[in-house]
Amino acid sequence: MTTNNERNTATFLHLSALTQYFIPFGNYIFPVIIWSAKKNESAFVDANGKNVLNFQLSMFLYFMITAAVAVPVFVYSIFKNTTITNIHDGSHFVFESLDYGNIPGFVILAIVMVVIFLFLKIIEFVLIIYGSVKTSNGEVYKYPLTINFIK
Repeated sequence: MTTNNERNTATFLHLSALTQYFIPFGNYIFPVIIWSAKKNESAFVDANGKNVLNFQLSMFLYFMITAAVAVPVFVYSIFKNTTITNIHDGSHFVFESLDYGNIPGFVILAIVMVVIFLFLKIIEFVLIIYGSVKTSNGEVYKYPLTINFIK
């Protein structure tokens, strides 16, 4: 049986991942601080803290994979037929023949990766809220699509 204090701490732990929208890396910093302060006092808080951190690390890995595919494809697609001509004074560059005709069909892969990235951000937000509600009801919430980095 979990106490009200444990449920509130674990709920706050889940919600602290939303600080990423206000503070860079807040989704890692604040859950780690809360979890490390309370993990020895409660198995419930410890389990939820591990779940929150594993989920955030998994999302980071998924975001890096989508960026690793999308960014190079976009850059290559846009600039593959573009020549850079240095103007006489050497301080300005002019992009010649930069138009939509230079973007090949495989740029769709990059667009799909961007859509997946946006979809993951929406799903992440919804799951954090859902996890905090489940935790406030006394359940240990295990996020889907999570790799267990911290056991």
